[in-house]
Amino acid sequence: MKLDHPKVNYGKTGVLIINLGTPDSTSWLDIRKYLKEFLSDRRVIEVNPLIWQVILNLFILTFRPAKTAKAYKEIWMKDKNMSPLKYFTESQAQKLSKQISNENLIVDFAMRYGNPSIKSKIHALHEKGCEDLIILPLYPQYASATTATVCDEVYRTLMKMRWQPNLKIIPHYESEPLYIDALKNSIVKKINEIDWKPDLIIASYHGIPKKYFDKGDPYHCYCHKTTRLISEKYSDTKIMTTFQSRFGPQEWLQPYTDKTFEALPKEGKKNILVICPGFSSDCVETLEEISIQGKESFIKSGGENFEMIPCLNDNEDHISLLKHLVSKNL
Repeated sequence: MKLDHPKVNYGKTGVLIINLGTPDSTSWLDIRKYLKEFLSDRRVIEVNPLIWQVILNLFILTFRPAKTAKAYKEIWMKDKNMSPLKYFTESQAQKLSKQISNENLIVDFAMRYGNPSIKSKIHALHEKGCEDLIILPLYPQYASATTATVCDEVYRTLMKMRWQPNLKIIPHYESEPLYIDALKNSIVKKINEIDWKPDLIIASYHGIPKKYFDKGDPYHCYCHKTTRLISEKYSDTKIMTTFQSRFGPQEWLQPYTDKTFEALPKEGKKNILVICPGFSSDCVETLEEISIQGKESFIKSGGENFEMIPCLNDNEDHISLLKHLVSKNL
């Protein structure tokens, strides 16, 4: 007896660019839901899971959502009803699709935490006939808590699929020349917009606990490599590496960005620019933590001029970089 095979779409290649994530809204419930997913990831929080779940559910998810919601409300794009990170990631996917312009290529985006999920987008691309899948984690500097956890989620999704696509995952690109040039160009653009000369440029990267570094995570080295390469391209002003967004009582990678902001005016550095090379899109960590809180702290400590250089977002240099990274893997 001959069976009628269901229609199967085929012949396409899917490209999925993936960023960290964002809550669906600034409501307490949506923030809590997002934080719960993010802080339950065992690559992000390497603590005994039984102990951590008690701490997370009884304490952190009771008090932290209100504070996080306040930060998101400061930067939320009310006209688009979404966070800047989601807006720019979606725009990156749309512009990348136009740049590549291949009828057999489908470009989409997903978030590691929150929506749209990696699982939903992989299934959607598969249903559209994507027999090949290219994953681009939007983290220039590899870390276990970022790039690796994207890979984990991709693999978990594929493990439950009967018919899997062929898979390529684009690795870290902290020293890719187009990336370094894009960062250098963003510095030059900002310098040309301001009417004062910076004493120092701070390259602020998201921190990780020092014990992750001690266990062998290469992230710290990649961050310093990126700063060194930018400095070789732009040598007019000294560039200093710092680490932001620490969480909890344990020691994180140093020097800390916030403590550096407080100390610089006392050292005579009263005019600074800040760039965040590890963030592919502006988000709560750049727009609220640096541009609002960081600036306020710096000025209060005696600083005079403070400007944040926007992330690469969906600018032309960034889209050219993403196109280059994807094209190498087609």
